[in-house]
Amino acid sequence: MDPILYWNDVALEANRVSHTPDSGEQTGPPLSARALAMVHLAMYDALAGASQNPPALPPYLPGLPVAPPDASVDAAVAAAAHTMLSALYPSQQGTFAARLAQAGLMGTAAQLDAGAAFGRTVAAALLADRAGDPGVDGTGYVFSTAPAHHRVDPDNPGQGIHAPFFGARSTCFAVTSRHAVDKPPEQGDPAHRRALRQVRGKGIAPQLMGTVPSGISRRTPDETVMGLFWAYDGAHGLGTPPRLYNQIIRQVAVARNNTVAQNARLFALVNTAMADAGILSWEQKFVHDLWRPVVGIREDDHSMGPEGTPGQDLSDGTDPGWLPLGAPRTNELKKNVTPPFPAYPSGHATFGAAAFEVTRLFYGVTTEGPDDLAADLSFVSEELNGVNRDNTGAVRPRHVRRFSDGLWGMIRENSLSRVFLGVHWVYDGFQPKPGGGMDLSANIGGVPLGLRIARDIFNGGQANGLRKSSV
Repeated sequence: MDPILYWNDVALEANRVSHTPDSGEQTGPPLSARALAMVHLAMYDALAGASQNPPALPPYLPGLPVAPPDASVDAAVAAAAHTMLSALYPSQQGTFAARLAQAGLMGTAAQLDAGAAFGRTVAAALLADRAGDPGVDGTGYVFSTAPAHHRVDPDNPGQGIHAPFFGARSTCFAVTSRHAVDKPPEQGDPAHRRALRQVRGKGIAPQLMGTVPSGISRRTPDETVMGLFWAYDGAHGLGTPPRLYNQIIRQVAVARNNTVAQNARLFALVNTAMADAGILSWEQKFVHDLWRPVVGIREDDHSMGPEGTPGQDLSDGTDPGWLPLGAPRTNELKKNVTPPFPAYPSGHATFGAAAFEVTRLFYGVTTEGPDDLAADLSFVSEELNGVNRDNTGAVRPRHVRRFSDGLWGMIRENSLSRVFLGVHWVYDGFQPKPGGGMDLSANIGGVPLGLRIARDIFNGGQANGLRKSSV
C-alpha cells in the first residue's frame, strides 16, 4: 500500500465531509487548499526524515530533529497525517482513528513507535509554523458602491463576503515572490465588451435563455456539462475545487506508477502550489475588487447601481433582470449561487493552473501546449456521476470525460467552465485569443498567476524539494 495515496484519500474525504453539511472546519477554497497542503507537507517531511533525508527529498521545514534510524517510514507518514487531520478537522477524529487502525502498518513495536513519535513531532512543528494564519471571517469589511466593484449577489442578498482579509494577511507556503496580476479590462474596454456579450449568452440561467438578444451565442449542452464538470463549489457531498484537482492527479500518478517517494514529492508540490494559489488569488481579488457578471450585466449602464447618474436609454450590454446558471448547489434544494467574493482573478483558474502545471513540470513537461499526461485516461467528476443531484432534486447523468490535450487542456477548460456557469468573465481566467486559445503574453487572470506560482515553487525550491516561503 502507498501511504501517501492512502492518506490523500482520507484527506479528500475529510474535505467532502466538512462540506456535508458545512461543519465550519476548513471550508471554502482557500482553507481547503491550506489544509491539504499542511497534510501533505507533514507527510513529506515525515517520510523524508524517516528515510534519513535522502538527496531527492530535502526537508521542507528547517530545524526538524533527526529521526531514529529504526523509525518505520509508514508509521511516520501515518502519524503525521493522522495528527494533522485530527487538528484540522476535530469533528472527524473518530474517522481518522479508524483509518489509522486500518492502515496495516508493518514492523516491530519499536520501529512503529519510533516512526509514529517522529511523525507526530513533524506535524506539531508544522502546526506551530502555521499557527498565525488568519481566518476567513469578513467582520469589518465594507462593500464599495462604485461601479465595477464587487457587491452581494442580488439573487442571494444574505450571502455576505468570504475571506476578504485572508490573502493579504497570510504568509505564503513556498513561493519566493508574492505574484500579482495586472488590472482587468475596464468597463469601456473592447475586451470587456466582448466578455460581457459572451457570458450574457453563455452563462445565463436556463429559464431566461429566451431573453438573449439575437447575435449573441447561447450556451450549448456541451458547455453546460463543462461548467458542471469543474464546479465543486463547496457543494454538499463534493467539497471544493482542490479536491477535484487531487482526484485527477491521483489518476495520473497511478497510471505513471509513481513510487511512494515520488508521490510524497508530487502531492506536496501540488497542494502547496494550491495553498499559495489560494493566498495570492484571494489577495488579488480584494486588490482589484471586480464585480461578478450578475451585477455587471444588470448595472452595465451608467444610470444603474448605487452611484448611477441620470440617463434614459440603457446601453446594449445592460439587462436588469439577468441571472446566471450559477455555481451549482448540488445535493441541495436551493438556488444556485454566485460566489461571495470578487471575480478577478478566478480562484478556479488559479488553483487549476497551479496544480496541473506543477504536475506537468514534475513529469518533465516544460513547454506550453498539449501534453500526453492524460493519454488513455478517462475522468468522472462527482458533479456528473449518476448519483449526485441538481438543485431540483434530479439525478445528473454519469459523464465520462477525456482530455486528448492533457493537463494543458484541463487548465484552459477548467478556467473557461466558469463563464458557462455565468459566474466569471473570461478574462478572470485568461486573456482570450481571437481563435479561442489563451493569450498568455498578458498578465491577465488566474491562469497566468497559477502558472507563475507553479513554476516559482518547482524551480525555486531546494534541489528536488520545496523551500519554505519567507513572503
